[in-house]
Amino acid sequence: MAARPWTAAAGALTVTVRLTPKGGRDAIDGIETLADGTPVLKVRVRAAPSEGEANDALISLMAKVIGIARRQVSLAAGATSRVKRIRIEGDPQTLVAQLERITTGHP
Repeated sequence: MAARPWTAAAGALTVTVRLTPKGGRDAIDGIETLADGTPVLKVRVRAAPSEGEANDALISLMAKVIGIARRQVSLAAGATSRVKRIRIEGDPQTLVAQLERITTGHP
């Protein structure tokens, strides 16, 4: 299995995301590897990167596609960067299963 952009911690998952604001649609486009070898979850949102709108859209999108409450998703690092880390509260095994389903397209 290829490297995954998430790591499990007690009661949470940390996900490395490469966010594309003003991407035309809100979607998760899979996993890619950056030039430095870091695996990232590719996400695009319609929102502009001003006043935290793109970050809010990212948090809302992640909560929606995983099927959890928005309050369980928070920005851990990278508020002004395209590469961000988000923290998702919940059972790590369940969250990993959901992310695998989303990124591989398997139900």
